[in-house]
Amino acid sequence: MANSKILEPFILKWEGGFVYDKDDLGGATNMGVTLATYRSVFGSKKTVNDLKRMTRVQWGIIFKKFYWDKWEADNIKDQNIANILVDWLWCSGSYGIKIPQRVLGVSVDGIVGSKTIAAINARDGRDLFDTIKQERKDFIDRICQTRPQNRKFKNGWLNRINSLAYETD
Repeated sequence: MANSKILEPFILKWEGGFVYDKDDLGGATNMGVTLATYRSVFGSKKTVNDLKRMTRVQWGIIFKKFYWDKWEADNIKDQNIANILVDWLWCSGSYGIKIPQRVLGVSVDGIVGSKTIAAINARDGRDLFDTIKQERKDFIDRICQTRPQNRKFKNGWLNRINSLAYETD
């Protein structure tokens, strides 16, 4: 089964430290965590300065609870699939569940349950990985067309997606 600790370094590498870009809909982020997400975990009165001081341990709590566990990724047999799916949820919110559910032919409700997990684990890993990777690229194209401010982030987003590779033992 997949292991969250294997994906963590990848996410941290791409997210870096504190960033506030006016064109980023996420607003202020630290290690990829938005202030809204930070507040939902650690309290509504938390400030941008608190977010700046977020520890690696706090980051790990957020990653596991709100991303890895939301995908029920401990139940995904293929680490590569868990990586590409959880990373998409991390980057794009509920689209990172709903679009894969559509691809898998299960109910598109944004909630990962036993049917979604069974559909993932029944698919050929390489084929599913390649399909999800292309869906992610198509999603990036769509959000850059509908919101021109996203275009400045497009190359970075695509580089991140392209850096995900299907690894065999």
